[in-house]
Amino acid sequence: MDRRIRASLRAHLRAASRFGAAALVAAALSPARAAADDDGPSATPYRPSVSTPAALSAPGWLEIEAGLQHDRESAVARRDSAPLTFKLAFTPDWGVRVGVDVWVRGRDDAGSTNGVGDTSVVVKRRFAIDDDSAFGVEAGIGVPTARKGLEGGSGKPDWSLTGIYSADFGPWHSDVNVVATRLGGPEAGTSRTEVLLAAGLSRALGDRWSVGAELSGTHRKGVEDTRQLLLAASYSVTRRFVVDVGAARSLRSGTPVWSAFTGFTWLAARVF
Repeated sequence: MDRRIRASLRAHLRAASRFGAAALVAAALSPARAAADDDGPSATPYRPSVSTPAALSAPGWLEIEAGLQHDRESAVARRDSAPLTFKLAFTPDWGVRVGVDVWVRGRDDAGSTNGVGDTSVVVKRRFAIDDDSAFGVEAGIGVPTARKGLEGGSGKPDWSLTGIYSADFGPWHSDVNVVATRLGGPEAGTSRTEVLLAAGLSRALGDRWSVGAELSGTHRKGVEDTRQLLLAASYSVTRRFVVDVGAARSLRSGTPVWSAFTGFTWLAARVF
């Protein structure tokens, strides 16, 4: 292997190690910090599901989501990633979030590639119906910041529009998302527009634990439809710090795609 390639791989692995260490330090320290403010605002996790709720994070607070994910697409093809998202709500009804895979490693028959993944920017608007339900709208762009082979999108800017409906009934919570994405670089002979539908249902188990399940799928002319079942659990260490773990499996004929993930949501600091 070329010396420069080995050096690059070592650099990316060191970066991933530093990120993992930082995540563990945050996980260890933030609950202690948050304990003193446990009567304040709560974290609003969007991860680890595909769908997002209509609710925004606490206005004026910076909220951070981070995690690690492993995808197994075949006996050889694997993908590891470390997603990181920053969320900031200006009011209970308006907010923005920025997400990036700070580290991605893709492996297949040709070898492995490491680097930074794609970046997304989303603006969100909430429309309250009553105390237990709300609609939401998100407009976003996926920016192709990843090198070839590590893309999460089409390799060019992808624009998306999301409709959301969320509702609470007793200890249960549901989120339904419909997402239309306009791909900047679709494959030849395929449609530019992809539609995703995701429906999630979760239930609180006491004050700290919750479990959830979600079905999601995509449709685009010229490519095979996708379907996925996701199961996850989360634990509120404090009101401001929530950890999660889960897995997902594709529902299709042939070799299934498996995913495993863990991470946290941290209502980190008041900004204004």
